[in-house]
Amino acid sequence: MTLAGAMAPGPGPLRRPWLLLWAAALAILVALWLAAAWQPWLTVYPEAWILPLRHWISDAMRWLVKDASFGLFTFKELTRALAWLLDLPLQACLILLSRGFELPLGAGVTVPPLSWLGVLGAMTFAAWRAGGSRLALLVGLCFGYLVVFGQWDSAMVTLSSILVAVPIGVVCGGLLGIQGHRSPAFERAITPVLDLMQTVPVFAYLVPVLFLFGFGPVSAMIATIIYAMPPMVRITMLALRGVDRQVVEFGRMTGCSPRQMLWKVLLPSARHSLMVGVNQVIMLSLNMVIIASMIGAGGLGHDVLTSLRRLAIGDGLEAGIAITVLAISLDRLSQAAANRAPTPVHLRQQQSFVERHALLLGLAGILVGSYLLAFVVPGLRSYPAALTIDTGPLFDDLVEWINVHLFTYLDAVKSALLIHVLIPFKRFLVEAPWPGVALVLGVAGLRIGGPRLALLVAGLAVFIAVTGNWEKAMISVYLCGISVVLAMAIGLPIGILAARSERFHRVAQNVVDTLQTLPSFVYLIPVVMLFQVGDFSAMIAITAYALAPAVRYTDHGIRRVPGEIVEASRMAGCKPGQILRKVQIPLAMPEIMLGVNQTIMMALSMLVITALVGTRDLGQEVYIALTRADIGHGLVAGLCVAFLAIIADRLIGAWAARRKQELGLD
Repeated sequence: MTLAGAMAPGPGPLRRPWLLLWAAALAILVALWLAAAWQPWLTVYPEAWILPLRHWISDAMRWLVKDASFGLFTFKELTRALAWLLDLPLQACLILLSRGFELPLGAGVTVPPLSWLGVLGAMTFAAWRAGGSRLALLVGLCFGYLVVFGQWDSAMVTLSSILVAVPIGVVCGGLLGIQGHRSPAFERAITPVLDLMQTVPVFAYLVPVLFLFGFGPVSAMIATIIYAMPPMVRITMLALRGVDRQVVEFGRMTGCSPRQMLWKVLLPSARHSLMVGVNQVIMLSLNMVIIASMIGAGGLGHDVLTSLRRLAIGDGLEAGIAITVLAISLDRLSQAAANRAPTPVHLRQQQSFVERHALLLGLAGILVGSYLLAFVVPGLRSYPAALTIDTGPLFDDLVEWINVHLFTYLDAVKSALLIHVLIPFKRFLVEAPWPGVALVLGVAGLRIGGPRLALLVAGLAVFIAVTGNWEKAMISVYLCGISVVLAMAIGLPIGILAARSERFHRVAQNVVDTLQTLPSFVYLIPVVMLFQVGDFSAMIAITAYALAPAVRYTDHGIRRVPGEIVEASRMAGCKPGQILRKVQIPLAMPEIMLGVNQTIMMALSMLVITALVGTRDLGQEVYIALTRADIGHGLVAGLCVAFLAIIADRLIGAWAARRKQELGLD
């Protein structure tokens, strides 16, 4: 099929049955809407019909903790033993980086932790070895920020948990990915589990983790591992599947056993792709820092959460920026390690011991030398408090000035949007009859992906209704829907400009990278200070948090349009604006829609965070369940959020794949 043929509308006889089906579905929806006036169960699912799934889950968890046993030990003893085992490396890292330890001599002699100068120098040296002087400068500035702005102690607590959680998440995710690569049945079984793990709100993880492992930093670390592990599983399966067939055949011809094929051929060949998974685990672990502080994690996350509760915008921003610079430095380091070519074996054998182990010897020398030097110069042990910089009062004064001089204008904009956009759209969705909405979703799934997709999306919508969460789900859809529209309205033009200008592209990418590394809680602090609590503040925070993929995918999609098609349109006499509207945007639309999909995912993931500013949606239900330790309530509400995400993901993903195939862009 030619490109022009693919983009042309289909013939009337083929489209007419679908038009009739759509007309029938919409007519039924309108009829149900009208019938809801005397049949209220169509919009408000009756309490007597609600499936008591939340109670079943809570009862099962209570039985598991109190009565379940494996002969020699109970399930509770098993979870506590696992927590004790994970606590050992965490305490070792905390001793090294944060608090030191007291010698058991009864004299109160304390061995101090590593000095700030040693850790800063070691990270800078590692960056120089991995990526050169520019990366060393970046990492040095990032860790220097932690020192100068008084965030060092909290940052080392956070870094300790990351140093334990990331290797465990990488190893466990890698092993599951290897098993998924070896067994298609296992891959099919684990895929829906991974979908749920990546779409269920993080707060929903905290309730069962808190119930099983208790309150403390180990529980927070376990929740972090669960949250950060799924990308490693997926990327491992994709990376192993993407190894060149010629490499695999060569391994077979040399007589490799299955184990040798895995460790000597597949994993080394997929090294670069696997490092992408490692990078994702690092970034997601840092994204979990603030949320994990709710169940006992300290460090920077605790500082941001405390600042949010006190509405101390300056302190919260400083701690949030500290998380961001820590994420940027670890992200760039992992990328540089992935891109660095390994030394060939024949050259490595010719090197001396010092040349082969230059990195480890250099790190050890810096750490030990600075540690000993700090006994002579106390300022190298702990950075002098008199030299730290505090920007908290500056940000607090800025927000106060805005509230004093611009409050009238900000409140007018807020009121106008609430009255004319937000509240009418919210009422429209809340009053929508759930059977009609499920029917329309089923027809959309049938049109885009066939009967299986239709049954999936309609079934997930019905599940939300029968568990008694329909009204809350519609409020969630209203908040996310408006936020996604705003994010795309802002991100689409920026992405187009970035695709057409290399200089603007570099600036936009840096801004987008920063937005994606900022912790989600950080977005709430200035928004609440400017607009108080409520749906409007939640919408602004969600829009800011979900903006990055709108820009990134638009830029990427337009850049991927084949150059020969653009050149052909120029030769046909098209102006730049016509090329953009008639050629580039239509061909980039599948990628742009994937950006919409990712924007929806990020908006839904922000729902639980915005529950702290007074929303009344599914996120609030999950947060309430966390405060009450109600496992069933939290998991069911979390599943409903996940099912909203899966419905959007499957419909948009199927449409994008189909459109790519029609345009010949696979």
